[in-house]
Amino acid sequence: MKFSTRRHLLACASALAISPLAFAQTSFPSKPITFVVPFAAGSATDQLARALGQAVTEQTHQPVIVENKAGASGMIAAQAVAKAPADGYTVLITTNTTHAANIHLYRKLSYDPVKDFTPITGLGKGGQVLVVPANAPYQSVGELLAYAKANPGKLSFGSGSSSSRVAGEMLKQLADVDILHVPYKSNPLAITDLLGGQINLMITDVSTGVPQIKAGKLRALGYSTQKRSAQLPDVPTIAEAGVKGYDMGYWFAAYAPANVPAAVSARLNQLLGQAVGSAAAKSFFEMSGSDPWTTSQTELAQFQATETTKWGQVIKAAGITPE
Repeated sequence: MKFSTRRHLLACASALAISPLAFAQTSFPSKPITFVVPFAAGSATDQLARALGQAVTEQTHQPVIVENKAGASGMIAAQAVAKAPADGYTVLITTNTTHAANIHLYRKLSYDPVKDFTPITGLGKGGQVLVVPANAPYQSVGELLAYAKANPGKLSFGSGSSSSRVAGEMLKQLADVDILHVPYKSNPLAITDLLGGQINLMITDVSTGVPQIKAGKLRALGYSTQKRSAQLPDVPTIAEAGVKGYDMGYWFAAYAPANVPAAVSARLNQLLGQAVGSAAAKSFFEMSGSDPWTTSQTELAQFQATETTKWGQVIKAAGITPE
């Protein structure tokens, strides 16, 4: 009896000695995880979330549900995750829109991009492509801007994310042209209107634009970062095309609600870090022309702070008044 009691006490002591992360590695997740996406199905963020979800399911044998909550520049999704239980089973797969730009674009947010979230990891970085309908008369960025200067206010550009919006506003500012902005809930919705002739141009993520470019429905005029896209090697950068100093990219990252237990957030960092290197994610990065990018939780928090300052400066310089 004494031996049995001693063995039980030793077992309990051994269990208590297991680190929280080791415990989380064996116990989390024990049920499905929900990835909340701030943009519509088919958007780049949605495609990445689904690729990562597939990889996390392969690692954990638990389903990952991708839930799209598009609208209000990502605020609907961000608020939903901010108010979700802090247990690690709800994760926001998002971009600089919700966590660096919105705070400068809106007078009042329904969430705090710092206080309401636990940073998990960076996921990827990429650029955007300036597109017009294939039947548009402009064959280059120069021709497009020449028309815009000769016809102030007659052209319009659509955007379904802050990256797309600020990229368009930066083009207007640096090229000194007057082009009307038309907001959309997501880039795919803006693409639909671009194809239908309701707007004249947009600067969109590559994964949304390339299929239409390859189908011959859209014409790519320029790429938004200082390095050409591997997906579109013949398309010059907008800076190369004559808009000196033009450079505007975007990033993806994962966040959980504030106050998620440290062991659980560390486990999510581990799972998503491995998922970024999966075959499914690799296919997304190759298709979208973006690059994988992972961080520690602290590194993501520091990067977000730097980016928030940068986006604030760009938005102010572009003359965008908070709504």
